[in-house]
Amino acid sequence: MDFSHFRLEKAGQEQAQAVADLVNLTYRGETGWTRETHIIQGDRTNRQEIETAMSNPDAQFFVINQPKNLASCIYVAKEHDYAYIGFFAVHPNLQGKGLGKYVLEQAEIFALSTLDVHKFVMFVISQRPELIAFYQRRGYLRTSRVETYPLHLGIGVPKISGLTIEYLEKVIYPLLFNQCTMCGLLQYSPHSSWLCSN
Repeated sequence: MDFSHFRLEKAGQEQAQAVADLVNLTYRGETGWTRETHIIQGDRTNRQEIETAMSNPDAQFFVINQPKNLASCIYVAKEHDYAYIGFFAVHPNLQGKGLGKYVLEQAEIFALSTLDVHKFVMFVISQRPELIAFYQRRGYLRTSRVETYPLHLGIGVPKISGLTIEYLEKVIYPLLFNQCTMCGLLQYSPHSSWLCSN
């Protein structure tokens, strides 16, 4: 997939509802491999929560805009000595094409170069092995931090008993940021130039 026309841009407050809709469609919709409607019911987020996240002075909310809808969104917040990754969503119609990998990598590059952090933290539903596997392929590691599903956060109601969340971490040691000599995409590379597969 050619990502040259996909650009991460700072989300505006006026896009809060569109972001919430995308996150809910991605995780609580009827299509896409990221949906979790078989284990959780109800919305994943709402406009107010997104607006609050957008107002965080130590964070950045990114989106990829398309003419009719958002293609993707991701939230990066500096917390202590690490960057928290959240609200990461790719429109179901664009899943399975490498866009998620691209968006996550670009968000990590932003955090490394702007927030001055080298560790990334996120939480996922423990009962989503395919989602955990996706992040493991991106270099994230499972930790021993496992918690009861946070009903108090209002992110949906479990359909099954014993639902838990667990935290994943990734540490990126300083490497050179280089651009593909063909399409200009940034990627971690120890070489002075490289060619991506696009």
